[in-house]
Amino acid sequence: MSTRTAHLPEVTDETFAEEVLRSEVPVLVDFTADWCPPCRMVAPVLAHIAAEREGTLKVVSLDVDRNPATQAAYSVMSMPTLVLFRDGEPTRSVVGAHPERRLVEALGLEETR
Repeated sequence: MSTRTAHLPEVTDETFAEEVLRSEVPVLVDFTADWCPPCRMVAPVLAHIAAEREGTLKVVSLDVDRNPATQAAYSVMSMPTLVLFRDGEPTRSVVGAHPERRLVEALGLEETR
């Protein structure tokens, strides 16, 4: 696990279905890469969102360079891309680093508190 995302659990192509698609709570997936400066900027924001919503929202990261199958399956072309999954389906997404309030609104996370 990279130090940049040490505070977020990391999922892989192999664990994605179990950790994200079969999750009982909504899952916010951070599609990220080590070479991506905006990814490093958004990581602390995501850690804060995860801490505030523990038990009602799972926040995980997926390194696109090490997990190309999942990246391709969801047509992720830019990093960071944040995708909210509910009941195994992607419901909302945001591309780029944004302030926490903007992410919460854009992803519809108000009800996950």
